[in-house]
Amino acid sequence: VSMLKPGITNREVHLAACTVIAQGMKDLGLMKGNISNAVEAGAHAMFFPCGTGHMMGMDVHDMENLGEQYVGYAPNQERSKLFGLKSLRLAKALEPGFVLTIEPGIYFIPELIDYWKSENRFSEFLNYEAIEKYRNFGGCRNEEDYLITETGAKRLGKYKPMTVEEVENERSIAF
Repeated sequence: VSMLKPGITNREVHLAACTVIAQGMKDLGLMKGNISNAVEAGAHAMFFPCGTGHMMGMDVHDMENLGEQYVGYAPNQERSKLFGLKSLRLAKALEPGFVLTIEPGIYFIPELIDYWKSENRFSEFLNYEAIEKYRNFGGCRNEEDYLITETGAKRLGKYKPMTVEEVENERSIAF
């Protein structure tokens, strides 16, 4: 989120999110090896097979209706064919006035785990034995919306709990 400002591409923002997620997975023992190499290869997409977010307009998902290739990509940008990265809906440089979501998440998709494990895909980066323990976890993501300003970005809406302590505090109030 701190990267959001005019001129930076959302692809750069996405790859930074991929790196943070991959490092978190490594810290949990689910990934191994060099994180930069793992993200470059696409191994992190086991847990993050989608893009970081998308632009918003009259319709929350108007990129689909208008055509992602027109809304989310500059004329000189090619969409990646790499699993995960090819799902990035917004890759172009951010401009003042853009409104977009930032919604990174992690997902444990049993069919994907089984498929990649059967092929031993990215075994130098993925700890399949540890991943099995999370197979029924499902997933989680956090979505926030931002307005790109002349100098950075402004979060839209109320503050949401982000840290473990804040989330646990909210839960204790609710229950």
